[in-house]
Amino acid sequence: MIHNQDTICAIATGSGSGAISVIRISGGESISICDSIFRSTNKEKKLATVAANTIHFGTIVDGQDIVDEVLVSVFRAPHSYTGEDSIEISCHGSSYIQQKIMQLLTHSGARIATPGEYTQRAFMNGKLDLSQAEAVADLIASSNQAAHKLAMTQVRGGFSKEIEALRYELLNFISLIELELDFGEEDVEFADRKQLTTLIDKICGVIGRLKDSYRLGNAIKNGIPVTIAGDTNVGKSTLLNTLLNEERAIVSEIEGTTRDVIEDVVNIEGVAFRFIDTAGIRTTQDKIESLGIERTFGKIDQANVVLLLLDVTRDLSRTAESLERLRNHIDQQKLIIIANKIDKATEEQLADFKKAIVPTHNEQMVYISAKAHENIETLRRVLLDSCKEATTGNDIIVTNARHYEVLCSAFEDITRVKEGLTMGISGDFLAQDIRQCLHHLGEITGTISTDDVLGHIFKNFCIGK
Repeated sequence: MIHNQDTICAIATGSGSGAISVIRISGGESISICDSIFRSTNKEKKLATVAANTIHFGTIVDGQDIVDEVLVSVFRAPHSYTGEDSIEISCHGSSYIQQKIMQLLTHSGARIATPGEYTQRAFMNGKLDLSQAEAVADLIASSNQAAHKLAMTQVRGGFSKEIEALRYELLNFISLIELELDFGEEDVEFADRKQLTTLIDKICGVIGRLKDSYRLGNAIKNGIPVTIAGDTNVGKSTLLNTLLNEERAIVSEIEGTTRDVIEDVVNIEGVAFRFIDTAGIRTTQDKIESLGIERTFGKIDQANVVLLLLDVTRDLSRTAESLERLRNHIDQQKLIIIANKIDKATEEQLADFKKAIVPTHNEQMVYISAKAHENIETLRRVLLDSCKEATTGNDIIVTNARHYEVLCSAFEDITRVKEGLTMGISGDFLAQDIRQCLHHLGEITGTISTDDVLGHIFKNFCIGK
């Protein structure tokens, strides 16, 4: 995308009819173009003469015909979203009125904006860096409180500040290393290798943490995937129906009823959880059921949280075997063990179960009855606690796939620097890897960018933003 100085216009509100609609105009001619179709209640007043950040009542006219009564907000460069002179017209939400005003604007010299062009201009004019601009799209798309909070943190520059702090420290050291290269024949060392090692260890830790946070950040953005796993007929489908408060999955006394995965999203106190009911895990000769079980393990691998349902009334050796099999399979996922059907268990069965099934220090156990809705609120609370640190803490969490890929590259660069320091390689090789790391970090904030990268980012924005 090539930045140009055309005056652009777009309908900024959602499509269709509504009470009001907002039409945005941005560019050097935006005020004069609007003046050509706007008549203030004070007929002598022109928008070109009014103060910035003011709102004016009047009409949009087509020759002698009144199109609509409107409010016009005036913003002057550089104090606007795009950093340019801008106008926002608040009109009635009729589709005809919206299109008529757009037609008048384009006939007066504006052109229709491309997707994301307003935010692209804000980036080009230094109002936002690239990571903040991308976060605007995430903010618009946020469908739950947790995703909104992460996007808002990035829009306000939290992620950018962390990246720029890393770049600043690396720039200081590479300048010293390059100074050494200038005085190479004199064998002068300006960059203390011990301090550089300490700095590189710190930067490795920060980039590694940011990179690793993407798994959780992407999950919060799109709904935290929670796989419901366990043997056949332990109550997985009943639990899903209870959590969704609807009959989403078929429930039957016959084992192996669920043969494919069933997914749905539940919002719990502002956090979206994407629950996945899976086929019961057992040995079977049924090809279709075997395929469902294979998909079960695939969904476990993709999950952030695994709910292992155990039937407290079943044979304990089979129950312990199910737990051990899942423990051996999962890697980074949080495991929550759910003891189900407590309403049907005797006191003796419950006591034996508690002795035989003991959670480890990083696992949690919840006793419920999915059918009787007993302790379901406790389970919801445990689920919220599983992501509490991410949704309430102050750490920056990466949610953007492009940022993740760039951070992976930067992590490889800085790891080579760390290895080079250990091996005692010369400053020119260290400088090359540090420059490469700086390049990748600069790609995140847009300090270093190309038209191809910008075009890919902004093409996915909605028109008007």
